[in-house]
Amino acid sequence: MANSAQARKRARQAIKNRAQNVALRSRFRTAVKAVRKAILAGDKAAAQEAFRASVSVMDSIADKKIVHKNKAARNKSRLSAAIKAMA
Repeated sequence: MANSAQARKRARQAIKNRAQNVALRSRFRTAVKAVRKAILAGDKAAAQEAFRASVSVMDSIADKKIVHKNKAARNKSRLSAAIKAMA
């Protein structure tokens, strides 16, 4: 248990930060799932629109270092390739 005032405050901040990070990580995964769902439905136009929306979500979360930038890039690359393969 934290004994000093500084350590108690840090513990409170850690709880808040963790909750925020969990929410952002969840938004990241939801954005990826939305694109995958559109791809599975076979609607290329909807998939492209969902991809466009999810790219900004993925980039902003990667910029905050919630997920690694390479993970965001890998997800974007794979989703883009899946959309292009829909022809």
